[in-house]
Amino acid sequence: MRPQLKDYACSAITDFIRQKVEESGGNGVVIGLSGGIDSAVVSKLCADAIGPEKVLNIFMPSEASPTQDREDVETFCNRLDMELKVVEIAPAVKAFSSMLPHMDECKHAGNVMARVRMIVLFHHACAMGRVVMGTSNKSELLTGYFTKFGDGGSDFAPIGDLYKTEVRQLAEQIGVPREFIDKVPSAGLWTGQTDEGEMGITYDDLDRVLYGLERSLTDEEIIEETGLDQEKVEMVLSRYRCSVHKRKLTLIPKLGVRTVGLDWRE
Repeated sequence: MRPQLKDYACSAITDFIRQKVEESGGNGVVIGLSGGIDSAVVSKLCADAIGPEKVLNIFMPSEASPTQDREDVETFCNRLDMELKVVEIAPAVKAFSSMLPHMDECKHAGNVMARVRMIVLFHHACAMGRVVMGTSNKSELLTGYFTKFGDGGSDFAPIGDLYKTEVRQLAEQIGVPREFIDKVPSAGLWTGQTDEGEMGITYDDLDRVLYGLERSLTDEEIIEETGLDQEKVEMVLSRYRCSVHKRKLTLIPKLGVRTVGLDWRE
C-alpha cells in the first residue's frame, strides 16, 4: 500500500500558510529555492496563499550546483512573478574550511553548507519582518535525512506531513513545471550527490515502508506488504529510530510543573 495525497491537502496547506503568516505578524515569507521539487511546491503554495509579491525565493548555489538549477529557478520565479535573490555561499563555506577540521569529507562539508544556507534565510527573514517556510517533506523528517539546524530549521514546514511521493502528486495538481517534477532528487551538497543514491533506496520504496510504520504495522507485516527484502526494511526503520532526536526540541531535564518540549502544550 502506498500513501495517497488527500483531496483536501492543497487547501489545508494554503490555509495553514495564510494563517501562520498572519499569526506571526509577518509581512511575507522567505524560501530557500533549490531547483528541486520540494522547494518549488512550497514556493508555489505560498504564492497561492498570500500572493507572489510576499514571497522571497533565495537560490544559494555552491560549487556543486548544476547550472540548470539556476536557469530553472529563474524561469520559475519569472513565470509566477516572484522575487528571486541569488546568494553565492561558496565564500562562506570556504571560510569555514579554513577554521574547521574534516572539511575535505563530503558529510561534514555538506552539513556546514546546509547551515550556511539557513543563516542566509533567517537573516533575510529577520531583516524583512518575514518568516522562513521550510521545504522538508515527511520522508526526510522520518528518516532524519536533513541537517539539524540546517535545512531542517524553519519557522514552519508546510509539506512536512506529505511523503515525497505525495509531494510529487501535489506538484502535478498545482502546476509546478515539469522540469522540477522530473529532476533527480538531490540536496546539491556535493558533485554527483543524489538523495536515493545516498539513502540506498528509492523514495517509492521508502515511502511504502514509512507508511507501514505510520499505520503501526510490525516489521514482518511491512516486509510482507511491501515485498522488500528484510535488510532494506530494517535499514529504513533503523534510520527512523536513530533520528528521533532530530525531530524533537533539545531535551531538558524535568524540574517544573510543565516543561518545554515535554509536557508544555501550546
